[in-house]
Amino acid sequence: MGVWESAGLGFAALFGLMMLGLPIAFAMLAVGTAGLWLTVGERATFGIIGQIPFTATMSYELSVVPMFLLMGALVTRAGMSEDLYRLCHGFLGHRRGGLAMATVAACGGFAAVSGSSIATAATMAKVAMPEMRRYRYADGLAAASIAAGGTLGILIPPSVIMVLYGIATGTDIGRLFIAGIAPGIVAILFYLLAVGWVVRRNPAAGPAAEAVPMGQRFARLLTIGPVLALFVLIIGGIYAGIFTPTEAAGVGAAGALLFALWRRSLTPRLFLSCLLETVRTTATLFVVLIGALVFSNFMNLIGLPRALEELVTGAGLPPLAVILLIFAVYLVLGCFMESLSMILLTVPVLFPVVSALGFDPVWFGVFVVMATELSLITPPLGLNLFVIQGVIRDVRLSTIYRGIIPFVVADIARVILIIALPGLVLFLPNLMGG
Repeated sequence: MGVWESAGLGFAALFGLMMLGLPIAFAMLAVGTAGLWLTVGERATFGIIGQIPFTATMSYELSVVPMFLLMGALVTRAGMSEDLYRLCHGFLGHRRGGLAMATVAACGGFAAVSGSSIATAATMAKVAMPEMRRYRYADGLAAASIAAGGTLGILIPPSVIMVLYGIATGTDIGRLFIAGIAPGIVAILFYLLAVGWVVRRNPAAGPAAEAVPMGQRFARLLTIGPVLALFVLIIGGIYAGIFTPTEAAGVGAAGALLFALWRRSLTPRLFLSCLLETVRTTATLFVVLIGALVFSNFMNLIGLPRALEELVTGAGLPPLAVILLIFAVYLVLGCFMESLSMILLTVPVLFPVVSALGFDPVWFGVFVVMATELSLITPPLGLNLFVIQGVIRDVRLSTIYRGIIPFVVADIARVILIIALPGLVLFLPNLMGG
């Protein structure tokens, strides 16, 4: 059986198992194991799948993941989401659509310490939705602003998805983190423009709240001072070369613990809860990683990356056309897969192709994160949309679908912008030492 037939059969089996309800981690593990067995035989297969769990989870770079997850859990328990929202409410809430804008900005701030889109969306839904309803915001705009703002969790550093991309491709994680800063700021600005467009067409969708006195605004700013300082320390330390990402993760987790203790919000029970949440999430990520590595080993052994590279170069497609085609693939995959699985499944296959075309691996990492980020809010199966609907049960999914459209348009425009202006992603990493 040829490369394309084997690959087609493998992906068909993978998606078939997913449609039957098997979690993607186990679907990738099952198909990858079966494919390896048929390709290299029983003995070699057991040798490969026996080594992968050990070599994958014992990676020193992966210690970043539980540390940043613990940092996010501790800061969340310390009530950081409420403080961030109150701060953004103070500076933006008096504008038309200001509470939705404040929600997006608060999501960006929370993303900087959580590293998770789902956690950002679920946490901010509990904080922001009651306030927007108090001012009679349209449910579609309110829910959509939370869902869209939640996607910032995998783009604004520290990002767990970027860590896994960096490990999978051998790309410097510190440079990836720094590269995510400017696109993250652009993302927030584009979402604010989307909110502005909605309320301009329908002013009743987002009434202005009363203005908060300037003194109170700056008083609220002081409440997030320690965590803001922690974020600046982590990212500034990486940028200046003082910390490696792994060391920065340890500093972040220790700083978040001190912040939670200072706020007197951490009981032994809550601390144990943070540890258990970190362990569960880390274990889930590792299971997905192991399944993806088994499947990608199968694809590598049958020669799919090389065959795909030869196909693209032989077809004479310009690099821009290849990137747009990859973007279209991610939009389709996003209809039934979540971001982590998409990246671990596709990057081992696509990375050799884009490298051969001369694309910067740091730029491609941010592009991939942004493309999969869009999948979190793309109907019909955007994961963040279901997270919001699960938290706010009296909002119909169809209402969220209608409300999210301007934010999807903003995301597509943002991806096109970084394709047209790659320097927007690369100018900060290029200023780093080393």
